[in-house]
Amino acid sequence: MAIKESKSAEGQEVVIAYKGFDKDLACHPEGGERVQYVVGETLELDGDIAACHRGFHACEYPLDVFGYYPPAGSRFALVEQSGQISRHDSNSKVASSKIKVSAEIGLPGIIKAAIEYTTSRAKPENSEHVTSRQGAASSTGNYGAASSTGDQGAASSTGNRGAASSTGNYGAASSTGNRGAASSTGNYGAASSTGTQGAASSTGTQGAASSTGNYGAASSTGDQGAASSTGYRGAASSTGDQGAASSTGNRGAASSTGYRGAASSTGNYGAASSTGDRGAASSTGNRGAASSTGDQGAASSTGTQGAAMASGYAGKVMGAEGNALFLVERDDEYKIVSVWAGIAGQDGIKAGAWYVLRDGKPVEV
Repeated sequence: MAIKESKSAEGQEVVIAYKGFDKDLACHPEGGERVQYVVGETLELDGDIAACHRGFHACEYPLDVFGYYPPAGSRFALVEQSGQISRHDSNSKVASSKIKVSAEIGLPGIIKAAIEYTTSRAKPENSEHVTSRQGAASSTGNYGAASSTGDQGAASSTGNRGAASSTGNYGAASSTGNRGAASSTGNYGAASSTGTQGAASSTGTQGAASSTGNYGAASSTGDQGAASSTGYRGAASSTGDQGAASSTGNRGAASSTGYRGAASSTGNYGAASSTGDRGAASSTGNRGAASSTGDQGAASSTGTQGAAMASGYAGKVMGAEGNALFLVERDDEYKIVSVWAGIAGQDGIKAGAWYVLRDGKPVEV
């Protein structure tokens, strides 16, 4: 059946969900047919809809999208699904006959949405330490602490120097006070610390950690997790498979060591490092550095006076005009056979183009 543009109809169920795409904001919802999406456009599919078989697919739980589109090289958006609706029986995947791409939100938006999703579904309790299922703990005073150890629990500490910890599955921990800390170790958990010098850590599978305060740090070690630090001099680290780390503050650092992970640093003087296979490291700030050491990894530096290095097997680099590029060539036994250094925009090396090292020479790919 043909895919066509559609206008929204009144009175129909609308599911707010999150969708992943390739680098061109496209995917393949109908038997391998490539469909190009446009923000603000609604598409419609004729015929029967079945989750995992046919329809436009998205996930109600934000971090579930990482199971289908890894952070490295993917794009993410908020979507509205309507028409025929079919839900998956093992996760939050939803198939629909209609879909509208409401807004592209990127990795930080996915993390923020995951935290809000988990917190909003926790059952509130007037207690600072809750161990029951679906419990919630809240501490709003200065120097306070909140802990929720039950499944699907939530812990929130908004006072200065407070701490919030949620160790149950599907839990969420949020600390908005200065110098606060938030930790969520349960599966699908989320941790957020927005205060100055705060820290957020999520070690559960598909967890998310976000620290937006100055000098903050975010760490996610679970599989398919994500870590985002947007504060000045912040750091983000994701060591789980298919994880992602993003640091947008000046002089921040982002590191992703998991398989197919992605590290992005957009602040000036920042650094991005991806050590997992097929991972990606991107530095867009001035004088930043991007390093990819995993096999088939990619490193790009698009700011001014920056550098990009790929030292793994079949790695590639790209840089803006004037940026330094470094490549290592390895044989099938991973032995180093040649190295190369150059400057984008000089000696025949194009700015904005990707290069790999073959037979000791940079080759555009």
